Amino acid sequence: MATANKIPNIPPIAIGTSVANLLNCALGSLTGPVGFSLTQPWLNIKHIRLNNKTGAAITVTLYKGATGASAAGTEFAFAAVSIPANQSVDYFSPGTPFYSTDFLTGIASATGVTMNVEAEVGFT
Repeated sequence: MATANKIPNIPPIAIGTSVANLLNCALGSLTGPVGFSLTQPWLNIKHIRLNNKTGAAITVTLYKGATGASAAGTEFAFAAVSIPANQSVDYFSPGTPFYSTDFLTGIASATGVTMNVEAEVGFT
């Protein structure tokens, strides 16, 4: 039987002023099924929108890497991007894989930015 990736319902995520984990698809447990072994899922990120809901510009950086990471050279999609007051910025991709070991982390210069993510989830 053929399988297909599914579109998950990822709620809006607030980006704070300290680097924090924003998105990771790892399952805590792979036990349960009888007759086959589960594998960790992966995300195929297609679109990220950052919304500034304040009256002032806010600078945002996103990172792809280890949990809680913000190492130079791991910036992803937005690197010190200034989002104008009450505006949005978008990142589009034909598909960027995020495996269970990959974390999307981020930081903003002030509170007031929310992130919306469109992706597909699949299993290897």
